[in-house]
Amino acid sequence: MINGFLLINKDSGITSSMVVQIIKKKFNFNKVGHLGTLDPMAEGLLILAINRATKFSSLLLQSNKTYQAEVTLGQQTDTDDADGKITSTHKVICNEEEVKEKLLLFLGESQQLAPAYSALKHKGKPMYKYAREGIQVDKEPRTITINQIANISINLPRVSFDITSSKGTYIRSIARDLGNKLKCGGHLSGLIRTSQEKFSINDANPIDKVREANIIPLENAFDNLSSITLNQHDTNAFINGVALELKIDHSNLLRVYDSSKKFIAIGKNTTQGFKHEYLV
Repeated sequence: MINGFLLINKDSGITSSMVVQIIKKKFNFNKVGHLGTLDPMAEGLLILAINRATKFSSLLLQSNKTYQAEVTLGQQTDTDDADGKITSTHKVICNEEEVKEKLLLFLGESQQLAPAYSALKHKGKPMYKYAREGIQVDKEPRTITINQIANISINLPRVSFDITSSKGTYIRSIARDLGNKLKCGGHLSGLIRTSQEKFSINDANPIDKVREANIIPLENAFDNLSSITLNQHDTNAFINGVALELKIDHSNLLRVYDSSKKFIAIGKNTTQGFKHEYLV
């Protein structure tokens, strides 16, 4: 069974779930999952976990992501992006300095409200379903972090920039909130995800050109982690959930190999001993 990760360069106009189904059918994989949704309008890097790699997905789901974003000021939409219906139009009277100043206010930690049309669930039901029914949901804001905003280019009413954000950040909400700060409204008119964790769009393939040979082996995806090799006795106990007493003075994640140098898990030292966090 092939296990690992595929880097897809997603086109605009297709959902992340559709990409998953196409790849699953194309290669007849048992399991495929994506590691962070890209909206239909958005393009760029979409990481797919193949077969047993899905068990390791949370390690990459927590990672920061970088995007090239374009915001169009003066128009608000119901979805906060160009796929939605225009709900209000205002004259853009701000200047470039004001736009840059307000945009840079998003740097650091803040509270963000998700778009009304989002997959976040309220009482077990996605918010976009409430929105389609005309029901307003008061959802609690979430803490996000914007690590970097760079390469700002302003040609009003459009503003483009590169942005690096934490897990759970909606760039659509950044566009909406920037328009609100400038008192003219705004929506996301373009979005390309360029990187996630250590993976880059430069190494991704269009969905129609991807091959099985492009799959990144499971252990290679985590080659930034240090490793440890266990003897056969410890391997058997470790796989069965027994905490090992090893001389490890930290709790960093480690790649774990058995005595034959086969990758078997990612583990870490705990107060109970060395245990697996993710088992192949």
